Amino acid sequence: MFDQEKADYAIDFIKGLKLTKGEWAGQPFPLLPWQVDEVLTPLFGTVDENGYRQYRKCYVEVPKKNGKSPLGAAIALYLLVADGERGAEVYSAATDRDQASIVFGIAKNMIEQEPELSAVLDTLDSTKRIIYKAKNSYYRVLSAEAYSKDGYNIHGCIFDELHAQPDRALYDVLTDGAGDARRQPLFFFITTAGWDKKSVCWEVHEYARQVKEGVIDDPHFLPVLYGLPEDEDWRDEKNWYIVNPSLDKTITLEKLQAAYKEAEYVPAKQNTFRRLRLNQWTSQDERWLPMDFWNKCDAAVDPESLKLKSCWCGLDLASCTDIAAFAKIFLGEDGYYDVLMRFWVPEDNLYERAKRDRVPYDVWTREGYIKATPGNYIDHKTVEKDILEDNETYHIQEIAFDRWGMEYMSQNMIAEGVEAFPFGQGYKSLSPPTKELLKLVLSQKIRHGGNPVLRWMADNLVVETDAAESVKPNKKKSTERIDGIVALIMGLDRAIKQNKDRAEVEVWAV
Repeated sequence: MFDQEKADYAIDFIKGLKLTKGEWAGQPFPLLPWQVDEVLTPLFGTVDENGYRQYRKCYVEVPKKNGKSPLGAAIALYLLVADGERGAEVYSAATDRDQASIVFGIAKNMIEQEPELSAVLDTLDSTKRIIYKAKNSYYRVLSAEAYSKDGYNIHGCIFDELHAQPDRALYDVLTDGAGDARRQPLFFFITTAGWDKKSVCWEVHEYARQVKEGVIDDPHFLPVLYGLPEDEDWRDEKNWYIVNPSLDKTITLEKLQAAYKEAEYVPAKQNTFRRLRLNQWTSQDERWLPMDFWNKCDAAVDPESLKLKSCWCGLDLASCTDIAAFAKIFLGEDGYYDVLMRFWVPEDNLYERAKRDRVPYDVWTREGYIKATPGNYIDHKTVEKDILEDNETYHIQEIAFDRWGMEYMSQNMIAEGVEAFPFGQGYKSLSPPTKELLKLVLSQKIRHGGNPVLRWMADNLVVETDAAESVKPNKKKSTERIDGIVALIMGLDRAIKQNKDRAEVEVWAV
């Protein structure tokens, strides 16, 4: 059922508050159409048969600077003083105390500008609390770094930037039965998009999406999602307006254009722009390889034309239960580097893993991009056999490998006449070829044939940087597999050195 009076009551209360920063400071809350129509009206006007608020959770995912935090602060104050709840417990929750204090600080400033509120509410800055003595109610800050597992009797919770939660502990403590004793508790989640698709935020995002699309029927969950789909052009300004409902109000087009200009020329800034400004979920926090340039390097690589030609290789066995990768790099007569890849996965649970991880291992296996070895772990004998077959088809000069899991295989390959040697996984060994890979991609001097498995791994790549600005792939921070890229980088190191030596010989000959 819908109760317009209850919706108007909440909206009028919030309109009576004053904003605290920028050009709107000191003015009544200028609620925007999307805030009224998509959030406040359905949230506070939709009631059950007993007249209580129907929605228990509201998930608002919208880009930064669209007015999430002021709206969250206003709702927190409404739940504290105007929702008719005695003994109300209202919380601001976030990844750390500073983040959780943002919404609290806005609420505090709103109180200071409204005499009727400041007369009945006491603010304790030292403990980040606002007390409403007349109703024995309070509003306080919680963070993932400092909370207890003691029971909470929550009437309202403003959960800020859910995507930044380091784990699901705080979320579980606050949402698992913490509002069961209340008639109409409200968990109000406000966040931008994230990048970790194993996080609790991605879990809630996907749930919200399925509720919005009608896949899941949950009458107590209100999804409000503004985000750019992966297949939409993030450079198109028309799309910026679609996903930024407050554009030209709380944020100017010029600010977005300035942020875009930086992202256009600095690959590491692209994901930041896409996530924070367009609410597009990305594969990693900061992009190292710009995927638009990677996609331009997808010219076909013909294995037949490379037969008996020299190649330099990288092998990453990774975990015996995940995926192993073998990269062959050929020096083209035209100055390009041609890449052929092999991947192996365990056959057992292949379909279950594909469904669980939302990665099409099964499709790639059917299409021949991945080879499934019998059993529940990668059969190293199969890997060794396939590499030795490659050595008969092509002329393998060297194989650089990560030491992990290679003790016996390297000995067997050396015995068969294949030169294999361990490749260090530190900055000294990995930084030069990692940087070179980026240069080759940007200059489109590498051809990978559009291999979809390698593309997925390129999109997953996260690098770490030391004080000397050396870089190397970071498997721990990369939420999905990057083994093919690591194998490519190791093989590329050997190929580049060979190309350099060849060039020096040619110059000397001249």
